[in-house]
Amino acid sequence: MNDETWAPHVTVAAIVERDGRFLLVEEHTPAGLRLNQPAGHLEAGETLHEAVVRETLEETAYAFAPDALVGMYMTHFGKPGESGTTYLRFTYCGSVASEPQKRALDPDIVRTLWLSADELRAASERHRTPLVMQCVDDYLAGKRVPLEFVRTHAVGPKAEPKAGPKG
Repeated sequence: MNDETWAPHVTVAAIVERDGRFLLVEEHTPAGLRLNQPAGHLEAGETLHEAVVRETLEETAYAFAPDALVGMYMTHFGKPGESGTTYLRFTYCGSVASEPQKRALDPDIVRTLWLSADELRAASERHRTPLVMQCVDDYLAGKRVPLEFVRTHAVGPKAEPKAGPKG
């Protein structure tokens, strides 16, 4: 029996459309500079709603107000025969304030940008994962689930803020 407990990594992402353009981040990854929605990991003691608001602020400096859940996505990365890593991604859509706040972005974020769906589609080789376009396509297809679909029960105490850059 394996002593290591398997658990998926839970992530959140934000779809923000303004005037036909989508808010994205260009970020450093092990595979080089990539495009992604504002996204990141759920932290201990957070609700998914709190996590997507926090991640969007940290990566773009925009205050995000979720309106609906676009979808839940599961992706597995790994080599055959290895356990690899599984991600469960909850993608929300919503709006942001008209201007970003004056604050530093997460260290891996190079810049924010607004791209049309066609511009994003044309840059598919730069997407962090195939979910970048899939989530936008689902959003454009009108896929929406009310926020109340995700229920949070017995959320424990919040974790203490970490010192230094986020890992």
